[in-house]
Amino acid sequence: MDVTELFKKLLSFKSITPDDAGAMEFIKNYLNDFEVIENEKEGVKNLFLYKKFTEGEHLCFAGHIDVVPPGDGWNTDPFTPTEKDGYIFARGAQDMKSGVAAFLWALKNAKNFNGTLSALITSDEEGDAIWGTKYMLETLKEKNLLPEYAIVAEPTCEKEFGDAIKIGRRGSINGVLKKTGLQGHAAYPEKSVNPIHKVAQVLGKIAGVDLDSGDEFFAPSKFVVTDIRAGMEVTNVTPGELKMMFNVRNNTHTTKEDVKNFIHKYFKDMNYTLELKQSAEPFITDPNTKVVKNLDKSIQKITGLTPKHSTAGGTSDARFFAKNGVKVVEFGVKNDTIHAPNERTDKNEVIKLSRVFENVIKEWN
Repeated sequence: MDVTELFKKLLSFKSITPDDAGAMEFIKNYLNDFEVIENEKEGVKNLFLYKKFTEGEHLCFAGHIDVVPPGDGWNTDPFTPTEKDGYIFARGAQDMKSGVAAFLWALKNAKNFNGTLSALITSDEEGDAIWGTKYMLETLKEKNLLPEYAIVAEPTCEKEFGDAIKIGRRGSINGVLKKTGLQGHAAYPEKSVNPIHKVAQVLGKIAGVDLDSGDEFFAPSKFVVTDIRAGMEVTNVTPGELKMMFNVRNNTHTTKEDVKNFIHKYFKDMNYTLELKQSAEPFITDPNTKVVKNLDKSIQKITGLTPKHSTAGGTSDARFFAKNGVKVVEFGVKNDTIHAPNERTDKNEVIKLSRVFENVIKEWN
């Protein structure tokens, strides 16, 4: 089975989060000479396959088999892979069954490695991610099987295959601020406390503001207001409360405590409450780390391109590897149709991706 056939087979599983739809069993049979560790909780399945060639370092390839619901607007059946004009159309074609197919093929064809090779696959990356990769890594830590290095095969390329890898990710801080006022009649504003007027006095000082200057790897952490609401949708009553929601995609220079202090600076004289939740933490992998350097070399060899080192985009399961001290990097096909109707990827990108991973294994040093 070549990598294109393998890719199409994975696409045919209707694996909408957290259902693997039988894909895990197929993958176990495909890598039938690898040791198997499985766990399952709250309907989420996780699979870890590993093969120890010699004493040495442990390199893990990681990804998710689950996909988002297909939605409307498809020209073909989203779970029947359709090849047209060099592209393969199906839900998960870019995000991220292309990456899973590529590293499974590379692992299947690995003849030698100075250490241990493994694959970690979850069915809950697109969901809450509570019982997915994070849970499996806890299991591996208990068994002393955590890898030193990991490559997560998320789609990372921007305009051309091979042009970008991710060596880190921003975190995500979500906030809900409630400003309490005193409801009243619009005709008698002196008898009420209008929270809209109070917040309006400081909104221009916080909305869209950079909380730090960023660095060579990260853009500045920006305070982004996502929702403001108050009142009863009538014109003659001033509201008693205003709720403002916001998000900060934070780099390694801004913490949740920094955001709390930033808010308090402008709201300290107001009656307010604040809820903050760090849904993902930022991380960075040193570009001189072995896994980054080896991946760079393999991409250059296969594509002729020198990839830029990016930290852009949302979150991924790479954050869980980083949290466990694993040196992690991400590389996959172009990212331009993920989660969209008629998601598709260039067949040649999948072939090249499998060759990049094959070369990483062969020339690991």
